[in-house]
Amino acid sequence: MPTEDAPETFHVTTGEQLRAVSNLTRHRIMAVLRFEPATITQIAERVGLAKGSSSYHVRLLERAGLVKVVRTRKVRGVMERYYAMAARSIELPDPGDGGPDVLMRHAVADLEASPAGGERHVRMAHLRLTDEQFAELGARLQALADEYRELSDPSLPDTSLVFALFRPAPVQQNEGDTK
Repeated sequence: MPTEDAPETFHVTTGEQLRAVSNLTRHRIMAVLRFEPATITQIAERVGLAKGSSSYHVRLLERAGLVKVVRTRKVRGVMERYYAMAARSIELPDPGDGGPDVLMRHAVADLEASPAGGERHVRMAHLRLTDEQFAELGARLQALADEYRELSDPSLPDTSLVFALFRPAPVQQNEGDTK
């Protein structure tokens, strides 16, 4: 993985950084850069954007510190820049009570945009767990994701893994509602 020398985690802490990662197009650009550096032209082709739009979004990500230029080369008198992620993963702040979960919104958008008829595994399970079981399951899911991230081969097609382990807010019953 070309980002081996990059820090493990980039912690999103500023409003500028949060705005940068909250945009679905920029999320998709970061997905392109997660395994290997790419030029604006390569990013535009992979994401399906015009080069100008791609350049605009990459500049915003670069200004926010989320991507960086990792090499340059001269092509027909023009300096070509290769961009890569500034870290191997990005950690977003907790959205807070009732706030939008940017990561899950992007995941759902990517899932909905996936090819019809393509293989996918989407499941939801409702569980009742002790605090210890909850923590253990979270750790096991993270370890499994980390294990497969290390096995990732940039020459293979993209695959997304999303998981959310959480305790939903208690359901509040209205006065007129009955069970």
